[in-house]
Amino acid sequence: MVSISPLLSVRHLLALSLALNVSLMLSIILEKAKLEERVKGCPMKLEHTNISPFTGDGEITDNDETIINLDHGNPTMYEKYWQQMGDRTTVVISGWQFTSYFSDIKNLCWFLEPELAEEIIRLHRVVGNAITNGYHIVIGTGSSQLFQAALYALSSDATEPVSVVSAAPYYSSYPVITDCLKSGLYKWEGDARAFDKTGPYIELVTSPNNPDGFVRQSVVNRSGGILIHDFAYYWPQYTPITAPADYDLMLFTISKSSGHAGMRIGWALVKDEIVARKMVKYIEVNTIGVSKDSQLRASKVLRVISDGSGLAHRFEGETFFGFSHRDMELRWYLLREAVNKSEIFSLPDFTPEFCNYWSRVFEPLPAFAWLKCGDGIEDCETFLRGHKIWTRSGRYFGVSPSFVRISMLDRDPTFNLFVKRLSRIRSPE
Repeated sequence: MVSISPLLSVRHLLALSLALNVSLMLSIILEKAKLEERVKGCPMKLEHTNISPFTGDGEITDNDETIINLDHGNPTMYEKYWQQMGDRTTVVISGWQFTSYFSDIKNLCWFLEPELAEEIIRLHRVVGNAITNGYHIVIGTGSSQLFQAALYALSSDATEPVSVVSAAPYYSSYPVITDCLKSGLYKWEGDARAFDKTGPYIELVTSPNNPDGFVRQSVVNRSGGILIHDFAYYWPQYTPITAPADYDLMLFTISKSSGHAGMRIGWALVKDEIVARKMVKYIEVNTIGVSKDSQLRASKVLRVISDGSGLAHRFEGETFFGFSHRDMELRWYLLREAVNKSEIFSLPDFTPEFCNYWSRVFEPLPAFAWLKCGDGIEDCETFLRGHKIWTRSGRYFGVSPSFVRISMLDRDPTFNLFVKRLSRIRSPE
């Protein structure tokens, strides 16, 4: 047997590590150069906006009086893509269709349309962001209803209210939804990092996180805990798809995957059959199922996305994820330019990672910007409102009001107006 000197082995390892790091840096530099080249030829500049947010045409003259409302995550940026698709996602429903409550009585989730179930499985397989084998699919009226159904299912046998926690900054609707009904089954307990109570608990893990965009793991590490993973933003336009998610209970929504928030369709992938049945029971009692009309539309939209996302089409601009990813790259580039010009704001820095879907390295491009005000501005939301920019304060997310969450998903004219105005804001002093 040939023996290899330890010194030689270490040298080889160091050389390999150096080569990998150089390759990673070259990939990042190349992608940045490509983005800058696209920006040069793109009409979306800080100095110009070409379309009115009200009429759809004409040029916006920013007189600092127009209210820019970026408080909500309304994904209207996707409208232009679906307009280009024409009738490819048009659905015609005859008057006699969908008169029954039931979709598939043999399925655990009896109100789930088989066509939608097939397209959900297919999309996850194409994107590679979640395992579906061995899971039950539970459909809901948006992921908000599924979140409530999950809370019920995971706490229905508890003898005392189960604590519900999430690491701050957490999604601002979690406390509201959890305590809305003042249920005796569960109770909001705030920041998971500060949680020190004994007994059972449910931890909400949103990854990428809303509002700050970082990839998350659970932080409460002890017995008696149950995890709910919210993967609303684990799609290739927002973040590198590093591996398929494989957790006990995972939530997804069409509102952030395709931009069709008005459909009110979400789905959960649930391993435990008993938990899945309890979630179905909650939705049955709550709304007696989910709109079949919306399910049919959702299945058509997901089919169009998957059809354009095969290996032969992933890098073409007309595919949904290609369009969305490029738009998000450009928006984040422009926002960082505006922040640099202003000099009183800051944004998070993200670590680039290799994306299995795109087969390249890129930095996360979150659906929300987690902006911090400097120069002694303690209430960033109020400060920006003075410039007629509406945002959501960090206090709703369990942190300092010096932070605000800003939607990156509005229509082009609104976003263009926002970055243009933000770039002109200077210190109040």
